[in-house]
Amino acid sequence: MPGPLPLLGLRAFAEVARAGSIQAAARTLGVTAGAVSQQVKALEVRLDVTLFERRNRSLRLTDAGEVLLTELSDAFDRIETALTKLAECRGLARPALVVSTTASFAATWLAPRLGRFVQHHPDIDVRIMTTPELVPIGTGPGSAEVGIRHGLGDWPGLHAVPLLQPRLVPVGSPSLLAAGTPIREPVDCLRYPLLHDSLASDWRLWLQAMGANYRDRRVTRGTRFSDVALLIRATVAGQGLALLRDTYAADEVAGGRLRIALDAPWPARFAYYVVTRRPPNELSATAASFTDWLRSEAAS
Repeated sequence: MPGPLPLLGLRAFAEVARAGSIQAAARTLGVTAGAVSQQVKALEVRLDVTLFERRNRSLRLTDAGEVLLTELSDAFDRIETALTKLAECRGLARPALVVSTTASFAATWLAPRLGRFVQHHPDIDVRIMTTPELVPIGTGPGSAEVGIRHGLGDWPGLHAVPLLQPRLVPVGSPSLLAAGTPIREPVDCLRYPLLHDSLASDWRLWLQAMGANYRDRRVTRGTRFSDVALLIRATVAGQGLALLRDTYAADEVAGGRLRIALDAPWPARFAYYVVTRRPPNELSATAASFTDWLRSEAAS
């Protein structure tokens, strides 16, 4: 490839691939979405390949994009590691670990246990990032070295290790379900208003795991709640169906305030995963200590 390396375009492409959207990549890079889009298009012209399949408003990596992302991720990780080591040599950096997860998982599972990790590793500072959108996984500015994500374990360019498998159940108020059409299979849930957490991804992933039509436009419609308690209250009030962890819904179901809309077999791949850019055997010492601790906590 003649001429200087298109570093801006390569960085823009990598961030779009990691974040899953141009808008999210623009926020990470601190530039406009238009600038990111132009850089990616210019890179495609320069390389004479199509890196993304553009369908409606969604982006999906092509085979060429997958190859480029794998190579770039390793290259950028090496640069970030070199800069981190330089800072440590100058005495500017204390071992720190940035962890990304959802607010609900952090509040209900991670935070109550985190003191045990700090007790055994007082020399490691842990920063928990909870945002409505998943942050890039890596070691650069604005990214997290370790992520805890909920889904099917398939994130391009990332390594995912199963952590926990809480059972999600579709629930609604008895009055809402009595007044609506019968729910005999997963796709029947789409006949009702759907309620979501802040990421609004669980319904789509659940339907996909169940082999139902997860591309239906109705999947992403409905109210979003940043707090699980608010989501439960709205569901009890009859505003729609929600996907809740069985442990969250147990008291409401036992008290008759909620009813399980469909007791379907649970898909084995649908779980919480520990997600990293590098394979587990190549993680930094701090990240390896934390991921080992996460798995031991989950096992116990």
